Amino acid sequence: MNMETLVSLAKRRGFIFQSSEIYGGTGSCWDYGPLGVELKNNIKRVWWRDNVHLRPDMVGLDASILMHAMVWKASGHVDHFTDPMADCRACKRRFRADQLDAGPWVHYCAAKAGNKFEVPAGEPCKHCGSRRTLCPACGKGELTEPRQFNLMFKTFMGPVEEDAAITYLRPETAQGIFVNFDNVLQSMRLKLPFGIAQIGKSFRNEITPGNFIFRTREFEQMEIEYFVNPKDTVNGRPADEYWHERWIEDRLAWYQRYGIHPENLRLREHGKDELSHYSKRTADVEYRFPMGWSELEGIANRTDYDLTQHARFSGKSLTYFDEERKEHVVPYVIEPSAGADRSLLAFLVDGYAEEEVRGEKRVVLRLHPELAPIKIAVLPLLKKRDEIVATAQAVRADLARRWVAVYDDTAAIGRLYRRQDEVGTPYCVTVDVQTVGDPEKREAGDQQVTVRDRDSMGQIRVPIGELTSVFERLFSGEGWTAVAARYPPRRVRGNVRA
Repeated sequence: MNMETLVSLAKRRGFIFQSSEIYGGTGSCWDYGPLGVELKNNIKRVWWRDNVHLRPDMVGLDASILMHAMVWKASGHVDHFTDPMADCRACKRRFRADQLDAGPWVHYCAAKAGNKFEVPAGEPCKHCGSRRTLCPACGKGELTEPRQFNLMFKTFMGPVEEDAAITYLRPETAQGIFVNFDNVLQSMRLKLPFGIAQIGKSFRNEITPGNFIFRTREFEQMEIEYFVNPKDTVNGRPADEYWHERWIEDRLAWYQRYGIHPENLRLREHGKDELSHYSKRTADVEYRFPMGWSELEGIANRTDYDLTQHARFSGKSLTYFDEERKEHVVPYVIEPSAGADRSLLAFLVDGYAEEEVRGEKRVVLRLHPELAPIKIAVLPLLKKRDEIVATAQAVRADLARRWVAVYDDTAAIGRLYRRQDEVGTPYCVTVDVQTVGDPEKREAGDQQVTVRDRDSMGQIRVPIGELTSVFERLFSGEGWTAVAARYPPRRVRGNVRA
């Protein structure tokens, strides 16, 4: 699957739109449509439930986007949060100087007629042996000397644009947790080890954003700062190293729990030459995106750097009193930091499948039921039969009290099924003539509906009164096979396509 296919599906089915599209769009900015916002909210919801609500050692926070400018001086972002930048003197495009050879490059070869070629990343021209020295995009312009470019968005607080009013849009959510460490510790009476979680927007003025929603200037993070006592040991290991390993294992397992195939995930350790200035050790969970292996989540051991820095710059004590040792300690911090947007992209890519059913292509998003934007679609077999439509709408209204359920009668039943497959809806409910009966033939309805499973395309007949209990079992993880065994299969006849 390529990225173009996914971008097309995302727009066509209401997942993601180009921001300000009617004005030509805004580069690397995206709007989440009706289904996209549901999917993203579901990802955030299960992340929060699994990492906060189900754990006795976690609490949550929602810090302000705008913070005191000294926060970013203390954290090192003002001095260190930079990328090397180079510009093409001809086409004026801008590049990260440390990634110039990471992609293919355009070359005008003097040794070959029709001499414009695209050469693979990092390779020389196969005709003349030359390597890239000019602009990789236009192949003609010389590049400027690299210069450091700070990635933070700068703005001004208040009515006057002066140095004293400078502030920044936060480039990460973590610092809001660190500066609130003592507030949370005292108000919640927590004991080490404990964690503080936060989901929120961050902003980075990326030099080369791209690859759809993978790298953007505005994005949403799902971040945890897990505080441990550096003087403790667990199973003979320093507590920070033990908990770092635990969080790496837990976060890798989390993606698999919600449907990411294990072969599309891997761990990558940061080498000593690429560790952040605050990091003792960092491991990335990487995913095999259409453009190759790239970071999905980073899990870092930040040691006591952040709390120490903020204590030094603010003059406030940010320590924990160790009752057992009767002394104050500065906790070490383990940070699992995931992107909500990148997670959404990974779930879309991993769930996308094309297959042939009865000679026709079927596109299906095999999203985990807890993530799927629509849980149940209720469909009338015949939209011209008032009693069928009324029954279908009543069924949807009842199910919508518990789950996101939609009603659709805008196409034939086969096409309606395919439409729901393409957006990842796990189950469809179809109301037909047999459900309501046929007065002209003096046939009474059986008050049963057809329930269809997205992945197997299996169908069963279920009494309307039992629908809620059936879906309770399905969404609790009982599985289609076990639930379907209790009900007669639906016989597919005529043009009622699975």
